[in-house]
Amino acid sequence: MFAKDKRNSNGRQADYPVGSVTTIAHGTKISGDVESDNDMRIDGTVTGNIMCKAKVVLGESGHVEGDLHANAADVFGTVNGHVSTKDLLCLKSKCVINGDLHVGKLDIEQTAVFNGKCNMVQEPTTAQAKTGSKQTVTLNDYLSQD
Repeated sequence: MFAKDKRNSNGRQADYPVGSVTTIAHGTKISGDVESDNDMRIDGTVTGNIMCKAKVVLGESGHVEGDLHANAADVFGTVNGHVSTKDLLCLKSKCVINGDLHVGKLDIEQTAVFNGKCNMVQEPTTAQAKTGSKQTVTLNDYLSQD
């Protein structure tokens, strides 16, 4: 669980166990916002916003009443709020999302439930990065392409 040499990729001494995961266990209830720099696993209930700089896994018994912001996420449980990921969002078969999605990539299993709007933001190309413009593609835009 804990690495023998607690040095990060820059060769500096890490302040936390390498590969650590923040866990909110089944039966745990948290009221308030939760922030983490490390991966998170949520099997309990959070009433508040989740802000994670890494990956969030919301287990089948996990429930979030608020917005979920992460680099990437796998959702098996329920979110009543908006979900925003910079990279991949996976909506697993038993998940329920009641809110809008703002994602880089999206994977939805066949029986997942999603009630809201979805915006997929693509990484800017070199030309777009120079001009500062971003491209947003909605599901309707995608479906109306030839």
